[in-house]
Amino acid sequence: MAGAAQTDCFICRKHRGEELAPGGPIHEDDLVWASHGYHPERNPEPYLGHVMVEPKRHALGFAGLTEEEAAAVGIGIRRVSGAIRDGVGAEHVYVAVVGHHTPHLHVHLIPRYPGTPQEFWDPFKVDEWPEAKHGGPEEAAAAVERIRSNL
Repeated sequence: MAGAAQTDCFICRKHRGEELAPGGPIHEDDLVWASHGYHPERNPEPYLGHVMVEPKRHALGFAGLTEEEAAAVGIGIRRVSGAIRDGVGAEHVYVAVVGHHTPHLHVHLIPRYPGTPQEFWDPFKVDEWPEAKHGGPEEAAAAVERIRSNL
């Protein structure tokens, strides 16, 4: 399985505690990790409530997962999506996989908050609304706690 043995990517380092994950994991089990989508070099003030669900084992995409891992990622997405909705008051949670920046499967869970104008109703535009909720590591950690408490 190509890429399965790699362990030095940003996501693998995050799972080992070598990279910042504000507030720590929202969800973690033997197969899946979920945390705030914060990458300090790319975005020092992330969109609050943007969560990543990732398999713990390094895999490039869904096709590289075992059936058990794929099921665990899917269950993680469902559980964390509901916790985002309830924890930060999202009216909708987008689910997206892009995969061209980091070679480790990561599923974006992106909240859309009430009042967001319809022209920003897109998973990769919702955070561009001038009134979108952004913050630093402390605000992201507070969002993580609210989300985690709703799992």
